Amino acid sequence: MSKNKEQHTRRAALLGDRAGAYAIARHVRMSPTKVRRVVDLVRGMSVTNALDVLKFAPQAAAEPVYKVLASATANAAEVEGLRAEELYISQVFVDEGMTLRRIRARAKGSASRILKRGSHITVVVEPQEQKEA
Repeated sequence: MSKNKEQHTRRAALLGDRAGAYAIARHVRMSPTKVRRVVDLVRGMSVTNALDVLKFAPQAAAEPVYKVLASATANAAEVEGLRAEELYISQVFVDEGMTLRRIRARAKGSASRILKRGSHITVVVEPQEQKEA
């Protein structure tokens, strides 16, 4: 299956026929629960306010979320011709990604498993007037 067809179906699922753009960061090496704490801060905000909040947020997960939001904003400007001031975050969610399994040595020759979790971050931005409608 071609990659373009897959992207068209993803856009249809996220935006439908509405104006806007999205960005996805895959295989971010951070636990989804930690990233969701940061994502919940900015859900529904305007893009400019959300970028300011993420820039000064103390959590380490704020950096990848900032990058994905900036990428979605740039996609909206490039593809749809929308300005960042008129955009808001309509959807943002974090899915669980690949889990790396590691071994930690324990007593009497046994071992316990360490799960290093990863996540996929998806951000969808849309123009402000669609929020009011």
